[in-house]
Amino acid sequence: MPKRIMVTVVLCAGIFAGARVWTAEQQSKPDTVFHVNVNMVQLDVAVTDKKGNYITRLSPWDFQIYEDGISQKMATFGEENEAPRRLEDYPREGVASIGADPPTKTGRQAREGAIQPVMRKESADAVASMVVGASVFILFDTSNYMYRGFVYAQDAIAEFVRSLQNPYRVAFYSYSRNISRICTLTPDRSLALTGVRETVAGDDAALYDALLMTLKDASKFSGRRVIVAFSNGPDNSSMVAPEDVRELAQTEGIPIYMISTQLARLDPASTAVFGRMSASTGGKSYFAKDWQDQQQAFASIRDDLAHLYTLTYYPQPNPNYGWRSITVKLADPSLKNYRVRARSGYRPRSNRHFVQAAATAP
Repeated sequence: MPKRIMVTVVLCAGIFAGARVWTAEQQSKPDTVFHVNVNMVQLDVAVTDKKGNYITRLSPWDFQIYEDGISQKMATFGEENEAPRRLEDYPREGVASIGADPPTKTGRQAREGAIQPVMRKESADAVASMVVGASVFILFDTSNYMYRGFVYAQDAIAEFVRSLQNPYRVAFYSYSRNISRICTLTPDRSLALTGVRETVAGDDAALYDALLMTLKDASKFSGRRVIVAFSNGPDNSSMVAPEDVRELAQTEGIPIYMISTQLARLDPASTAVFGRMSASTGGKSYFAKDWQDQQQAFASIRDDLAHLYTLTYYPQPNPNYGWRSITVKLADPSLKNYRVRARSGYRPRSNRHFVQAAATAP
């Protein structure tokens, strides 16, 4: 999610005939202070081999980030659920090559001993505000599609909630034609579990409307945020388009994980939409044949959340104020067979400019 910090530029002189001319009147006037919002882009990145095994213990130097083809300088780096650390002048001396030193505990210890993060004073608050662990928003289909297998779906969600240990926070919502915020974001698992058991099925399904509302709620929080949506069928009553939901999720940096049943897969349009929405936001989609597959899908999501890298950067100057593509690559050629998954882009928010007067010091 783009985050904002304040950068102050003070214009304290006039220019006349190419030279600075100061008068008593000018010196008595207040200076003009412009506050400009700068967006910090956050990426949740998964790295796997061809078999789907997670590659861990990579260093910041193993990643390259491009926005519209423009190389970006990483601002913070975090692995799994550790707190992101600010990067400025990381010494490369002593950092082991991944090609020569495969990801192992020993290799990671070598890197941690060599790398000492340096805090940027003007951005320390932004780093401090990044919450450790993920905020997980669970969205459960309680439409009339759910009359069959309702209890099995509840069991799978309850097991998923129980498996998310600290520092995760959980919110549980249900939806049919309207969304119900049954349990707002909390570290208390019992509240979410109680909410799961109290859900009942009925009415039509407005999945995309519910996803949009969940995204707006999740965007109010900092740190890693993900949405896990369980749908038992296609959307048949939403007012918003799935493309609008997908773009908002990409812009906010919130991966969407979709779990659906074979009923939704029978609808080719829903299958394509679920796949695009999850892939473009950095999440995954699953189609479960039975309740065992549902539990396995939730377990796969839990493992994915536990093995993500968190990368942030402040975008380099870019004349494009529309859609910007993001590409994350591995720098070392020996890692070319590994697969990198992250959101594919975002639309920058309009920077707001504030002008205020600042008294001139005598």
